[in-house]
Amino acid sequence: MDRGSLIGLGLAAAAVLGGQAMEGGHIGLFVQPAAFLIVVGGTLAAVLLHYPLPVFMQGMRMARWVFRPPEPEAATLIRRVVQWSHTARQDGLLALERHINMTHDPFQKTGLQLLIDGADATKLRDTLDVQIVNFETNERQAARVWEAAGGYAPTLGILGAVMGLIHVMENLTEPGKLGTGIAVAFVATIYGVGLANLVFLPIANKIKFTIARRVSEREIVCDGLMGIAQGDNPRIIEARLKGYL
Repeated sequence: MDRGSLIGLGLAAAAVLGGQAMEGGHIGLFVQPAAFLIVVGGTLAAVLLHYPLPVFMQGMRMARWVFRPPEPEAATLIRRVVQWSHTARQDGLLALERHINMTHDPFQKTGLQLLIDGADATKLRDTLDVQIVNFETNERQAARVWEAAGGYAPTLGILGAVMGLIHVMENLTEPGKLGTGIAVAFVATIYGVGLANLVFLPIANKIKFTIARRVSEREIVCDGLMGIAQGDNPRIIEARLKGYL
C-alpha cells in the first residue's frame, strides 16, 4: 500500500473541507448529487468518446497502481541477468534454454531466445527496443485516459455551473433563494476543478511514474542481454546494471 497516496488524498480533502469550515461555510453545501452527476458523468462520457474502450479499461485498471503499485523488480532482475551471464560464460549460450522455462515474462523469453539463436548485440538491441517502445507507448496511452479526464472535468464543472445559474434565473421572483441557488450552482465548478487537480491529474502522473520504472526494468534486461551477447565479464555486467538502481 502506497501511504503517500493515502496521505495526499486525506490532505486534499482536509484542505478543501477545512478551508470551507474556517470561512464559516456549511460543509453540507458541497453535497450536490446533480452537480456531481454532471461533472463525473460528463467527464466519463467525454473520455469514453476520446479513447477506444480497451484503452479506457486499461487506464481504469491502472488506477489501482496509485495505492498498490507493482513491486520494484530492478534488484531482482539484476541478480537474474548476472546469473544468466554466469551460465552463458561457463556452459555456453545454449545452456540458457533452461532459464527460458523458468521465466514467465515474454520480454525476457524473447531476449533469451535471441541470445540462444546467436543474435549479435546490435540485432538483439534493435529487436528488444521495438518491444520496449511499443510497451511504453501502450502503457502511456492508457495513462493519458486520466490526463484527458483532468482536462474535461473543469469544463464540465463550468457547464454544471451555467446550468445551475439558468435554474436560478428561472426563479428570480423569489429573491430570498437567489444566494443559495447561486452557491449551489458553483459547487459544480468546485467539483470539476477539484477532481481535475486533486484526483485525475495526480493519478495520471503517478501512473506515468510507475510506467517509467517498468520501462527502466526492461532496459536492465536488454542492457544485460547485450553484455552477455558481447561476452562481457559477469562482474562488468553487474556493475553496469547497478547504475539503474
